[in-house]
Amino acid sequence: MAPACASDNYTVKSTEQDWQYDMSGIDFYAENDISANLQIAKKITVEPIANSPNVEAFIYRLNKGDLIQIHVYDEQDLSMQVNLNSAATFSYPFLGEINASNLTIRELEVLIANGLRGRYLVDPKVNITITEYRNFFINGQVKQPGGYAFQLGLTVQKAITLAGGFTNRASKDRIYVIHDVADSMDRAKIGLNDPIRPGDIITIEQSFF
Repeated sequence: MAPACASDNYTVKSTEQDWQYDMSGIDFYAENDISANLQIAKKITVEPIANSPNVEAFIYRLNKGDLIQIHVYDEQDLSMQVNLNSAATFSYPFLGEINASNLTIRELEVLIANGLRGRYLVDPKVNITITEYRNFFINGQVKQPGGYAFQLGLTVQKAITLAGGFTNRASKDRIYVIHDVADSMDRAKIGLNDPIRPGDIITIEQSFF
């Protein structure tokens, strides 16, 4: 399963084995109101398994370009593959237009489950996985700048290789990234061995020499 949500202080993992869900305190029988259900979803806490090798220091949140698979157990008509459009929204049976922007996978699972529960299904079991992550982008002093498909385990060095390698004018010490985070365009320096995330914008600056 892709990264899930936790409480106010949390970290993200990249595989299902890295998560232990604490479902206590969640009102699964709330009214079928999307905004209210989203608040319920955000109450879920997640405890990391100690010494997990897959722990990453960021939360993966959905955005435009992500391709997700929604599976509702024993409900074929409610199970589907969805490509988040330019507004990161999609149309879903009974619930209408859902805005998935900046939600974690777990938040979206709970939002859909609570929306279906009671009025349409007694106890919906919703599982969502990411089929294809949104592209990352690399520009500046690489031979083939542009957008590339994200792969798990991708580092800056591997991303540069995908983009044809450094140009002769590239500076290996002046590499910057803008993470695809809501309401943030902060640019940070990054190293060749650092991991990148879906939606990242990487810029390779020109060397002074």
